[in-house]
Amino acid sequence: MVTEILLSEDQVAERYGIHRSTLWRWVQKGTFPKATRSRKGCNRWLLIDIEDWEKRHGFPKL
Repeated sequence: MVTEILLSEDQVAERYGIHRSTLWRWVQKGTFPKATRSRKGCNRWLLIDIEDWEKRHGFPKL
């Protein structure tokens, strides 16, 4: 069984060295994957979705 790794908006913003508002702007423009809601109602991104986005956009492996 594969465990889904979820990242918070702070973790995603830190990963790219951006502010959280920039992250949400990217999501709003449709240039970054949408967040999902965790069971606790928080916005989270699936790490696999982010890694797929990085591959498609030529980001180096982190």
